[in-house]
Amino acid sequence: MAEEKKQGFFAKLGSIFTYQPPEHDTFVLPELGDEENYRASAEDMGQADLKNYMDQDDLMKAAGEKKKDENKDKDEKDEKEKEIKRQTSAGLLRRVRSRKEPKEPEENKQNASKEETGVSPDINFSRELIKKELNVPTSVDVVVRDFKLNGKVDAFLVFIDGMADRDVINNFILRQLMNRNLYDKYEGGSMFDYVKENVLSVHQVADLTDYDSAINQALFGVTVLFIDRVGKCLAVDTRGFEKRNIDKPIIEAVVKGSQEAFTENLKTSMIQIRRIIKNKDLVNEFLTVGDSDQSGASIMYVRGITNPSLVKEVKRRLKSIKADFVMGDGMLEQFIEDDPWKIVPQVLTTERPDRVASHLMQGRVAILTESTPLAMVVPATLSTFLHSPEDVHLRWQFGTFLRLIRVFAVLIALLLPALYISLVNFHQEMIPTELLVSIASSREAVPFPSIVELLLMEISFELIREAGLRVPGIIGTTLGIIGALILGQAAVAANIVSPILIIVVAVTALGNFAIPSYTLAFAVRIFRFFFIALGASLGFFGMSAGLVLLGAMMCSIKSFGVPFLAPAWPRTQDSGDLIIRKPIWKRERRPDELNTLNKIKQPGVSMGWVKGEPPAGEKE
Repeated sequence: MAEEKKQGFFAKLGSIFTYQPPEHDTFVLPELGDEENYRASAEDMGQADLKNYMDQDDLMKAAGEKKKDENKDKDEKDEKEKEIKRQTSAGLLRRVRSRKEPKEPEENKQNASKEETGVSPDINFSRELIKKELNVPTSVDVVVRDFKLNGKVDAFLVFIDGMADRDVINNFILRQLMNRNLYDKYEGGSMFDYVKENVLSVHQVADLTDYDSAINQALFGVTVLFIDRVGKCLAVDTRGFEKRNIDKPIIEAVVKGSQEAFTENLKTSMIQIRRIIKNKDLVNEFLTVGDSDQSGASIMYVRGITNPSLVKEVKRRLKSIKADFVMGDGMLEQFIEDDPWKIVPQVLTTERPDRVASHLMQGRVAILTESTPLAMVVPATLSTFLHSPEDVHLRWQFGTFLRLIRVFAVLIALLLPALYISLVNFHQEMIPTELLVSIASSREAVPFPSIVELLLMEISFELIREAGLRVPGIIGTTLGIIGALILGQAAVAANIVSPILIIVVAVTALGNFAIPSYTLAFAVRIFRFFFIALGASLGFFGMSAGLVLLGAMMCSIKSFGVPFLAPAWPRTQDSGDLIIRKPIWKRERRPDELNTLNKIKQPGVSMGWVKGEPPAGEKE
C-alpha cells in the first residue's frame, strides 16, 4: 500500500498520456457470395425478422421484447463485475470499486410484476393504473372515456388529445361500440373477440397483453380499449396529429432532380421512399430507441441486396442504446457511429428521399427517426460525402467535372490559409518576386503579425456565418453578405488586415460552401484551424506532418465495418461511380466494399437497342 501511495502521483501523471479507453466491439462486414450464404445468414437473424417485419404500428412487440432483454441482462450480471482491475502506467494492478447500482424503488418492482402478469381482468384496477401512469387528471391532454358495451359491459378508452384523430374516435369507434344494434348477433362467448371482428370498423387493430405496451401505444397517438373481465386490451390506430406538408429541400437544393424533402412525420417519410422504390423486397422495420421516451426509428433496406450482417449490426446498435431520451438523428448518430472521438462524420445524413432510395438500391441501410426531417444512411465513405444528389441526373461528363471541382474545393477550404501563412512566414523564396513585392507592400501598414491577422479574419467570418444562420428568414442571408462586405472593406481601410488576406479568406469560404455535406464541411472548418497552427509554427513541414496524421486517422476510420476511404484504400473493385464517373451503361456493379448479396445491378449490355434486340416482353 505504501508503494502504491509513493508512485501514485507519477502513475496518475503518466496515465494522462498513456491511458487508452476500453475498446468496444468491432464489427467487420462479412463477404457473402451467393443466395445460399444469404439464407444461412438469414437463419441467424431469425425467420421472424425476415418474414414478419415489424410495422410502425407494432410498437407493443418492440417495447415488450426490449423490456425482456433488459431484465435478462440484469439477471446475468456476475459478482465479478463488482471488482474491476485495470492496469496503470506504472504497471500496478489497482482494484477499483464499481459504481453501485441504485436500488430499484418498490413502485418499479410492483410495475414489473404487473407487466409480468399482464393486463388485469378487473377494469377498475386497469383504469386507476392507467390514470396514475399517465398523470390523469393533472395532464389535461390525456382522455379516459368510460362507457358500456351493449349497455351492460363496462369499458373505457384512453388516448392523447391532439395526437389521435377525434373524427375517427367519434365516428368509427365510440359510435360503433355504443350502437346496440351491432350486438344483435352476439350469442355469448368472448366479448373482446366479437368487438374486434364485428363492431369496430377501423383498418388496423392489435391485441396488447401488458400495461407498458398500452401506455406506449397511447403516447404514439393510438387509442387503447379496455373491456371488463378481459385480460388484454385492444390498440386501435387513430393517429391523426397535425404535420408539416412536404416542402422543397433547403440544405440539398438542386437544379435538376426531385424537389421534395422529408418531413418530421415518420410515416410520411417512409411513404416517400416507397413511392420511389416500388420493390416487394424493400423492407421497413420499426424499432423503439431509448428507455423512458421510447422514440421511434425505422430501418429500411432491400432484401436480397443488402448484406444481412449489416442489417443485424444496425439493429443491435439501436437496441443497445440505454438513454432516457434520444432526440432525432443528431443524437442517434452519435450513439451508433463507430468512433465518436473522430471529427470526421461516419454517418451520411440527407433530407432527400431520392438520395436515400439510390443508396438503398446500392446495398446500404437507411435509418429514419420521428420528429426529424433527415434520414441517416450507413455505411458511409468519403466518396459519398463528396457526391451531390444532382449527380445522378447529369451526364457523366458533367458529373465528373463537378466532383473534381468539389475535391479541389475541399483542398482549398482545408489548406489555403495554412499555405498562405507558411509562404509568408517561412518560405518567401517560393513566392514569385512580383507577387512577393505586392504582398509586402499591402502588409506594410498592418500592425499585426500575419497569424494574428489571419485568425482575426477567420473568426470574424465564422461569427458572420453563425449570425446569418440565427437571424430568421431572408434577413440572415442579407446580414451575411452585407456584413462580410462592410467588415472586409472597413478592416482594409483601417489597415487592420491586408487586401490579399481578404481574398484568401473569401476563397476559403467559397471552397467550404462548395462541399455538398454539411457535416463534412463542418469537419473541414475545424481541421483548417489545426493546419493554420501547424503552418504558423513549422511551415510546410508542419503542414506535411498534419497531412500524414490526417491520412492515418482517416485510414483507421470504419463505418459499420466498411473502411472510410474505400474503395481507394483498401483497394477494391471500382463501381465506376467514385470521383471519375463512368458512362451509365458501364456502371454495372454495386460498390464492392458493401459486400452485397447481388453485386450486379445491370447486365453488361444494358442498352438492348444497340444490338438490335427487341424490348422485354416482345421476344418470341
